[in-house]
Amino acid sequence: MTSRPDAATTDWWRHAVIYQVYPRSFADGDGDGMGDLPGITSRLPYLRDLGVDAVWISPFYPSPQKDAGYDVADYCDVDPLFGSLADLDTLLATAHELGLRVIVDLVPNHTSDQHPWFRAALASPPGSPERDRYIFRDIDPEAPGEPPNNWESNFGGPAWSTTTRYPDAVGPDQWYLHLFDSSQPDLNWENTEVRDSFDGVLRFWLDRGVDGFRVDVAHGMIKAPGLPDMEIRDPGAVGTDATTGEADAAMASTSTPYWDQDGVHDIYRRWRQILDSYPGERIMVAEAWVQPIDRIARYVRPDEHHQAFNFAFIDTRWDATALRSVIAASYRVNGAVNAPTTWVLSNHDVIRHATRLALAPEEAVTQLAGPVTTPDRATGLHRARAATTLMLGLPGSAYLYQGEELGLPEVLDLPDDVRQDPTFFRTRHTTHPELGRDGCRVPLPWVSDAPGFGFGSADPWLPQPEIFGGLAVDVQTGDPASTLELYRRLLTLRKELHLADGTAQIVSPGEDADADIVAVDVTCGDARVRLLCNLGTAPWPVPEQAQVIASSTPGITRLVPTDCTVWLTGLGSHGE
Repeated sequence: MTSRPDAATTDWWRHAVIYQVYPRSFADGDGDGMGDLPGITSRLPYLRDLGVDAVWISPFYPSPQKDAGYDVADYCDVDPLFGSLADLDTLLATAHELGLRVIVDLVPNHTSDQHPWFRAALASPPGSPERDRYIFRDIDPEAPGEPPNNWESNFGGPAWSTTTRYPDAVGPDQWYLHLFDSSQPDLNWENTEVRDSFDGVLRFWLDRGVDGFRVDVAHGMIKAPGLPDMEIRDPGAVGTDATTGEADAAMASTSTPYWDQDGVHDIYRRWRQILDSYPGERIMVAEAWVQPIDRIARYVRPDEHHQAFNFAFIDTRWDATALRSVIAASYRVNGAVNAPTTWVLSNHDVIRHATRLALAPEEAVTQLAGPVTTPDRATGLHRARAATTLMLGLPGSAYLYQGEELGLPEVLDLPDDVRQDPTFFRTRHTTHPELGRDGCRVPLPWVSDAPGFGFGSADPWLPQPEIFGGLAVDVQTGDPASTLELYRRLLTLRKELHLADGTAQIVSPGEDADADIVAVDVTCGDARVRLLCNLGTAPWPVPEQAQVIASSTPGITRLVPTDCTVWLTGLGSHGE
């Protein structure tokens, strides 16, 4: 086991900035066009110099790659596509030597259909112990084409498929549940063997030295008793009200019988005991898309997850009232259970915020992007830099998605024949086709004039647009106006001023400003910094006594332009 960075430091996760690495697209170490673990290891000094505290690595487990590794065939090994267990050990040791912690993805809601358990289930009769590890249901002889209920896959289409692989079966013998692709059957978490097995998975990676887990679909796993039909609701009522930061009762995630069921919390309390038995403060962070926002507090109670992604924030439109509301609600909800608010703007499942924030409201869907028009790149980048500057000044933890520090946009025009996201294939011939998530997963540009922009020596698994060359790391390094140097500057100041450990208060920066301005005073000890984001159409004057110590738009000293965030000091004890 390698030593942990800052092992004596407690509660490191309360203020950490954690960088998500999507292995396929970060760096290719062996020249096959696919990112891998040695590639990640070679770029860890870049992440240290960026100023992050930890790295979260998306799945690298053996997998048929039907859903880019989120279809796991073996939870305790490395897919040869990405390297070996020895490569993972080297990555962990190198990261810890550089002062970086490493969090790995855990995918407990479902396995691959190539997992030995599911293959055994298909080779066994209905009612067998092998099938009880998953969620199988009998076919109704009176309506053989009707699934057991009306649940829909998160990737489009029905959440049920039939199997004919039982050797003695004639025709389909049972339905099985898959809340995602049909190659990702849901596990039965009421089964003791399933729970015991995952205890072993956690211990395998903790023994190897990982610092924690990002829990995929943390609001899934437990389904409502009897698997009742999902209530069909008015589509216009779905989603968080970004004006209030809340959702009405009809939008509660618990009203969907396969999300946010109370039984998931028993699993996490059990896992927390395992993590707490290891040295060095190993953590869990929940990917829980739950509504209303108050529900997220249940996942970060003291005996469950340490963090939960703030998806209410990522879902909020570019509107001052909406942002103020969700920031206030986030602190209220997490503060009630003494948990940090965990801010995030982009990840591998959503439209990159350098594109999303410039979309028209009716197109600005966050997750599993549908077809959209190409927005103005300059507007998107200005807003992305402003949103990040606001986020990184707020107390709590924060997650960054690879490439956002370069200002990368979503790649919206990938050819159909290179797309790989199952969402695209499951919806392309429906009334609501979706592009899927490939556009945020295009490999990173490192060197502007190198093959694959320095990603690797072979053509990348997804093609990079020409504009990526001008956004490469080598082009932006040393340019004080670049997005990369903005991130480095913000992360340095965040640590120097201890902003992540402070307290936040939303304030009014002046008369008649509330409609267009988000202003938050962050206090840590005797120091106070005002975060001021201008979402209006007119410049906002900086008070004479204030100093601009950081700005999302270069060169700001006296007037804060539209779509710009500044950090101000020198405002006095009451912000006057």
